[in-house]
Amino acid sequence: MAIPFRSLTRKLEHRKRKSTRPFHPVKINTQHIRSLKGKQPVTALAVYDATSAALASEAGVDLLLVGDSMGNVILGFPNTLPVTLDMILHHTAAVARAKPASLVVSDIPFTEAHRDADILLAAAARCLQEAGAEAVKIEGGVTMADKIRRLTAAGVPVLAHIGLLPQQIYQMGGYRRFGKTPEERESLLADARAVTAAGAFAVVAEMVDHETAGVIARDIPVPLIGIGSGPHCDGQILVGQDVLGLTPGKTPAFVKAYARLGEEVKTAFSNYVREVRERKFPT
Repeated sequence: MAIPFRSLTRKLEHRKRKSTRPFHPVKINTQHIRSLKGKQPVTALAVYDATSAALASEAGVDLLLVGDSMGNVILGFPNTLPVTLDMILHHTAAVARAKPASLVVSDIPFTEAHRDADILLAAAARCLQEAGAEAVKIEGGVTMADKIRRLTAAGVPVLAHIGLLPQQIYQMGGYRRFGKTPEERESLLADARAVTAAGAFAVVAEMVDHETAGVIARDIPVPLIGIGSGPHCDGQILVGQDVLGLTPGKTPAFVKAYARLGEEVKTAFSNYVREVRERKFPT
């Protein structure tokens, strides 16, 4: 039986009012991310579990990075260097099980990124075959271009990463902003051009001078996704816990918390402790 037009209209209006979350009608792939250049800023979050992945996907996030930042955020390490491939695989698989519409990207850890190209390819293949990633991220510019070219030639999509490289924090001597001098600007431009020529579908720029980031974004044909690199990039990425206000202690100055869940969680835990001690729970 055909549904009366007026009844169908009411149902559609009800659905429109009920659904307030943006959504992706189809699964996002690397070509979609690349096609956003000049059209719409790329939205990306670093997440490490199925629950966060599902919620981020429903919210309309384009790209989910299972970053080695899990070392600091989840695993309690002082930096990203202790993160192993097995840890990345474990958390990537959790994110992939949520079946997000967002593109899922695995971070290649320090222990694998600077090994021989064959070993790096095997590590990337495990991220895709075993864990369910759809691309990998690799830190480094000109020096990593040949390895990125090897991966993309083998069919492994690569998200490049320039500027501050947390995996090289000991050599860099600490966290700082890059690209303030003409020499550093030219070096970063060379990095971005090299990884783009090698086949990267997008480039993350971390802690890059805002004006330099704008120059790079205008120069390369793929999206430049910034973290702490200002408003002139083609998109932004932040750590999910930072966005939710779950990170204890001080966060980087460029972070914006869109909620204060840390305080709410602490309050909830405190209320639980109080009610158990006062024998109010369970009733």
